[in-house]
Amino acid sequence: MMELKELALPSINKFASDYIKNKLAIQEFFHYDLQEQNVYRTRLKDLQERTFKRQELAEYISTYMSPLGLTDKIKQNLNALVEKDTTVVIGGQQAGLLSGPLYTIHKIISIIKLAEQQSLNLGKKVVPVFWVAGEDHDLQEVNHVFVQKGNRYEKVSYPYYQETKSMISDVPLDFGTVERWASDVFQSFGETRYTKTLLEEVKYIASESNNFSDFFVKLVHSWFKDYGLLIIDAADEKLRRHESDYFEQLILNQEQITNQVMKQQSFMIEKGYKRTIELEDYAANLFFYDIEKHERALLFYDPDTHQFKDKAGAYIFTKEQLLELAKQKPECLSNNVVSRPIMQEMLFPVLAFISGPGEVAYWSELKLAFEWLEMKMPPIVPRLNITFIEKDIQKALHEIDVDIYEVLAYGIDGAKSRFLNSIKDSSIESLYGQMKNQLIINHQMLSQAALHYDKGLEPLLKKNADLINEQLDFIYDRINGSVEKKHNHILNKYIDVQNQLRPLSSPQERIINLYYYLNKYGPEFIPDLMKVDLEFNSMHKVVLV
Repeated sequence: MMELKELALPSINKFASDYIKNKLAIQEFFHYDLQEQNVYRTRLKDLQERTFKRQELAEYISTYMSPLGLTDKIKQNLNALVEKDTTVVIGGQQAGLLSGPLYTIHKIISIIKLAEQQSLNLGKKVVPVFWVAGEDHDLQEVNHVFVQKGNRYEKVSYPYYQETKSMISDVPLDFGTVERWASDVFQSFGETRYTKTLLEEVKYIASESNNFSDFFVKLVHSWFKDYGLLIIDAADEKLRRHESDYFEQLILNQEQITNQVMKQQSFMIEKGYKRTIELEDYAANLFFYDIEKHERALLFYDPDTHQFKDKAGAYIFTKEQLLELAKQKPECLSNNVVSRPIMQEMLFPVLAFISGPGEVAYWSELKLAFEWLEMKMPPIVPRLNITFIEKDIQKALHEIDVDIYEVLAYGIDGAKSRFLNSIKDSSIESLYGQMKNQLIINHQMLSQAALHYDKGLEPLLKKNADLINEQLDFIYDRINGSVEKKHNHILNKYIDVQNQLRPLSSPQERIINLYYYLNKYGPEFIPDLMKVDLEFNSMHKVVLV
């Protein structure tokens, strides 16, 4: 049975922190204020004034997900999606190997939980949808997991050389390679009664997967199918055919969309925030995807030639040609960070968008672009932030007398330094300080006397002083090392706490993979987690497992 504690932790992202703490004039950045009691009812009413291609969308998702296996809950959600009153809670992430870091799982759980909660609150069906960012081409973001080896975490990367900027959904999986890679990863977890079955399942799913996105989608579906989670891949050709009309709108409004984003960015800078979206003048906010070469090229509008082209000039289109491409071959177009949220809003009746800290900031830069297209941004809901604490780590924290808040907010180094200072021999500290000061004084006196006879000795004397200092520091460090060795059993607890709660000095969710916990606690880990009452109250969730 998992237990829950909540903490108010500081946020690294200033804008996201101000948003969560309600320090913003919300209407300057967003269309909906999460602090308003009836925010979701207001959003629901606004959505009912718009039309969506619900039947086509539901049929597409059903076709896409059918090979995965449609559970009763998924079928119910697909049927509900056709109805006018139905809305969705949506969020997305890249297709990381073995699902990537924990924050992807936290985002999916957030989507499902908020959809469930608002279905009850509104008395209307709210469907959870996860958007796989298969269009992205940054393989280095998704081609690895971190595993603990010895006293530290190391990156274990899938060995594949990416020759072009191909979409992640087009990066092939070689079964033999992924089998060896997954075996290495699981070996680092240690053998448990669950290891063999889990690894066999991973290998089987990998054998049935053609690319990174396939692998990711099949894993996520296997974990969350019973909660009715709908999944789409932004890179899927059939989806982009469904987006054809919307690509045309993006092309026709390209200049104003870019101008409106830049206008909002200037406003944010005036308010003391840094811009998040790197946007250049005349950005088209679309990529051209060369299907034959598997190459993705960002397009810009050239006002001198009235053409759309990439920076290298390899792909050049008139507006008419690009519009024809959107109509006849939309699979050759894909969205960027500006157009993806707009496309999402055009496709889905979005009750709420589940965001990470960085996404909160970049969505705020899109407000005027949405208004230009006569739409409102959905309520932007920060995803749940979760840290898992195992029983042995709970015990270690108690034994070293360190508060969980300090570790999660600031890391373990401060507490470790306090302990090291407490075990130092004060007499040795005093003698070391006295000796060092006296050596400096004596060496300076000797140097002054020597330089009186020979100025050329200055470099040699300086080098000699440095060597003496180095040797004294060496002996001092060896003494401290001997003292610390006697307390190794305690110092190892600091290392264990660090590795589990702030691995590589990062939040747990950015380093550790879900399979670490599945391997240790079995497949019931996810259902047990889903039973925990997780509220969207801006508090950090500490889950005791």
